[in-house]
Amino acid sequence: MKAHVFKEIRSVVQDASGIQIQDGKESMISARIGQRLKKLSLTDEVEYLEYLKDEFERELVELLNVISTNVTSWYREGEHFKILEEAVKGWASDGQRRMRLWCAASSTGEEPYTICFTMSEALKNARNVDWRLLATDISTRVLHEASEGSYTPERLSGIPDAIRNRYFDDEGSSHRVQQGLRNRVSFKRLNLSSPPFPMKGPLDAIFCRNVMIYFDTELRARLVAEFHRLL
Repeated sequence: MKAHVFKEIRSVVQDASGIQIQDGKESMISARIGQRLKKLSLTDEVEYLEYLKDEFERELVELLNVISTNVTSWYREGEHFKILEEAVKGWASDGQRRMRLWCAASSTGEEPYTICFTMSEALKNARNVDWRLLATDISTRVLHEASEGSYTPERLSGIPDAIRNRYFDDEGSSHRVQQGLRNRVSFKRLNLSSPPFPMKGPLDAIFCRNVMIYFDTELRARLVAEFHRLL
């Protein structure tokens, strides 16, 4: 990848999303932009850069779709979900009947649905609790996949058998999160680099994990302040 193309792409991505692309990532960025070259039938990265400038508003979303990292898994850092479960049980025991949570980086759905499983288990002996989860991401691609809630058997590793049997419907070649749980989640596109956010709050819990590592210190501080406002 030509140095000036890398520099401009890196600048566009950071300005638009807060994601910092480090030096030495030229090969990675070239490979990911290659997906757009093929899709758009463009010759090279220089031509893509011109296309990006001409179709900026529309292509920016597609660029962020391929650039953003979407590493996730079920029950990742499981201690966090144990903490949530105990907190939710306590809230319900204290009489709280409305709970609102936010998963700030939903990726392909594993984290928000793990939150849903945790909520459902924690509240299985509580009555009339109205709980909802907002799940956001900057990538429209992963949001679509997450909203479908459908996964191949290979992608369900890490889910306890009892949870899988309780909350998934077998659809032959795939397993889908049951409709009742999917109805509790609202998937929305949100750019974390642009606080303040439109949500009014108050929220009972916010999951923002493995995201701020891509942001600079100033943006991290603004995000933490915004989370504090919303909680």
